[in-house]
Amino acid sequence: MEKTYQIKKRSVLDRIEPYKPGKPIWEVQEDLGLKRVIKLASNENPLGPSPKAIEAIMTNLNGINRYPDSHANQLKQSIAYQYGLSPSQLIITNGADELITLISETFLEASDEIIVPSPSFGEYDFGAHLMGAKIVKAPLDYNFSFSIENILSAITEYTKLIYICSPNNPTGTYMPKQGLEQLLQKLPKDILVVFDSAYSHYATNEDYTDGIEYVKDGFPIIILQTFSKIYGLAGLRIGFGVAPEAVIQDIQRVKEPFNVNTLAQTAAIAAINDEVHLKKSKHTNTIGRNMLYEGLTHLGVTYTESMSNFVLVDFGPDAKQIYEKLLAKGIIVRYGDTWGMSKYIRFSVGTYEENIQLLLALKLILGNRSDDDE
Repeated sequence: MEKTYQIKKRSVLDRIEPYKPGKPIWEVQEDLGLKRVIKLASNENPLGPSPKAIEAIMTNLNGINRYPDSHANQLKQSIAYQYGLSPSQLIITNGADELITLISETFLEASDEIIVPSPSFGEYDFGAHLMGAKIVKAPLDYNFSFSIENILSAITEYTKLIYICSPNNPTGTYMPKQGLEQLLQKLPKDILVVFDSAYSHYATNEDYTDGIEYVKDGFPIIILQTFSKIYGLAGLRIGFGVAPEAVIQDIQRVKEPFNVNTLAQTAAIAAINDEVHLKKSKHTNTIGRNMLYEGLTHLGVTYTESMSNFVLVDFGPDAKQIYEKLLAKGIIVRYGDTWGMSKYIRFSVGTYEENIQLLLALKLILGNRSDDDE
C-alpha cells in the first residue's frame, strides 16, 4: 500500500509550468506508426554537428573515466581567442538554460523583479519563479519589434534583471545595435541586462549585434551563448556566458563543479574552430529561410521576417488544426500555445528536402481547408 505523501512543497511551485519541449522523432513514429518523420520544431542544425566535433569526441572517449575540468579552461581559451576576450570574462555551463538558472540564483531575492519582453523564451520566467521573484512583461510592438519605451517604463525600484533575447525566440525579430545602446545608456547601474544571443550566428542584418562588444566596454551586461544551435551540439548540452569579471565571479559561487562533461567540452573546442561547418550552416539557413518566405508568400500565409533559424507563421484560428495535420503527416513543428500565441506556428528551417516537404504538406492542407470552406 502506497503511503500518503505529506511533505509540503514550496509554494512557488504552484506558479511554475514545466518546460514543454518539441515532440521527439521516436515518439511521433511510435504514436502514429510512421517510418519517416521530419522534425522542424526545436531549431536544431539540420546539417548535424561539426565533423571536427565528432572526430574530437571519438579521439577522447578513453578519458571519460576522469572527472571533467570543472572550469573548462581549454574551452575558455578557445572562446576567448575567437572573441577577443579574457578567460576571466567567461563561464561555461550545461547549456544556456543552466546559466539562466545560475543567474537567477546569484542575483534574485523574493522581493526582486525581472523584466521580460513578451512573447519570448519561457526559461527566463522559470528562473525567476524558482527564486520567488516577480516577472514583469514588456510587450513587443507591432510586428514583434522591441520597444525600448515599454522596457524602460516597466522598471521599478525592485527591478534586478532585464532579459533581451535577440534574435528573439519565438518571433525571430531582434534588437538593433542602436536600440541596445540606448537601453544600456538609460538604465540604472544596478540593473543587469541578460542578453541572450543564442541565435546570433544566423543574423544577417548589418545593424545586428551579439552584445559582446558591450561587455568589453564595461556595461553591466551578460551575454548568453550556446553550442546547441549553429554548432549542432544540442544533445551534449553546453553553453557559455560572457560578462564583466566581477559578474562571472559572483555566478561561479553557485555553479556546481563538473557541470559540463568532458566530451561536451572537447566537442565544443573543435566546433568553435570549424569555420567550414559554421559557414555552411549559416548559408544553408539563409537559403532555407528565403525558401520558406517564398513558399509561404505563394500560399498566401503571413509570416514574420526572422534573423534566426526559424520562422513564425500566422495561420489564424486554424493554427492548431494545421499543426495537428502536419504532425499526422510526420512533420513536427511548434504550435504557438506554448507562448500564448494560439494563432501561430513556428517552423525551424530545415534542409532543402525538408523545407520542400513542409511546403508541399502545407499546400495540401491549406487546399483541403479551402475545399472544406466551400
